[in-house]
Amino acid sequence: MALLLVSALFLRFYLIGFLQEHNFLWLRIAGIILIIGIGAFALKEVAEVIEETTEVLSDRTRLASGLLQSLGTAFPDMVLGIVAAVISLSLIKENYTLAINFAIIAAATTFGSNIYNIAHAILCVFRQNVSNKKGIPVAMLPGIKKMGTVIPMKDHKIKPSLKEIDTSLDILNVLTILTAIVALSMVIFGQVKSPVSNISGDLYQLIKPVGFVILALCLITLYYFRKTKRKHILVEEIQEEENYYKKQSTWIILLYLLVSGIAILFVAESMVRAVESFASITGTPFVVVGVLAGLIGCIGEMIVVHNFTVNPKGRIGDALVGVGMDNIVTTMGAAIVAVMGGIFLGGNSLILIFVLILTLNTVLIWQISKLKNYFLAS
Repeated sequence: MALLLVSALFLRFYLIGFLQEHNFLWLRIAGIILIIGIGAFALKEVAEVIEETTEVLSDRTRLASGLLQSLGTAFPDMVLGIVAAVISLSLIKENYTLAINFAIIAAATTFGSNIYNIAHAILCVFRQNVSNKKGIPVAMLPGIKKMGTVIPMKDHKIKPSLKEIDTSLDILNVLTILTAIVALSMVIFGQVKSPVSNISGDLYQLIKPVGFVILALCLITLYYFRKTKRKHILVEEIQEEENYYKKQSTWIILLYLLVSGIAILFVAESMVRAVESFASITGTPFVVVGVLAGLIGCIGEMIVVHNFTVNPKGRIGDALVGVGMDNIVTTMGAAIVAVMGGIFLGGNSLILIFVLILTLNTVLIWQISKLKNYFLAS
């Protein structure tokens, strides 16, 4: 934990200085590479802390482990977007073009991260279904054993409940509806002429009133699905690496999570500055670097879902609920950014991102339904 915090402080108060325009080009590029690399390491460490603590907190509070997991793993995506929005709002008076660029990064990061973790969840559930159908272990990625092995559900010592699977489907359906509302409202109410020369065509903004509505709907969803639907897990059935936290008080665990959150804030600002600098140097569209930043932000959720699939211990249900909850939380982050007034997307970008999200949501629902059919048949 100390290393995590030191890494975050090193990024925020030292390496970020390398990105300034008066520095040599090679020094700026080196700074971008180091910030992205160290930042990804810090987010990976946070993911491991979350993975090891959510089971314990869920057992003590009876809150859904997937909800607790999502609040932690979605925090990097949400913070990356919110930090980009804060930077955008701070630049409006002095550099409007740059402010719009950061606003686009804010939107692309929050919505783009949903693409990656849903796509990865599809892979995990699909390989689980393949293993179930064949009745033998299969590699998560064919031909790449290092990515882990998925074992048939019949060989799992602890299996997810049907209620967990139903909950994950309900959450994904809610996510589909929320995503459609966001997309439609941006097209109907948020169209504005591009005020900057480096962006062709119209921009679409998620306006504040709609942002408040989306925020309220996200909070209602999180509250409604807050209770765990899984069977109580005995202490000896929990993974050994979680035993350390099992012996700690709830306040100590929350302190670990607080320190992780502070570290993420510093890492997020540094990484947002780095991707903006990368776009300026290379001429890459800001929406593209924003979507790439979304990949960095959702690494935590992807790692957790992956580990819960290849090392299940009865936690695939958590993974299914968690991935839906994670995207509800990132949508809530987008709503917060909208309320702040710092979220824009270009026309083509808007269409591509939301079509991808809605399509992937449908495919994931399909794969989870096949998993549910396996349980019903057996």
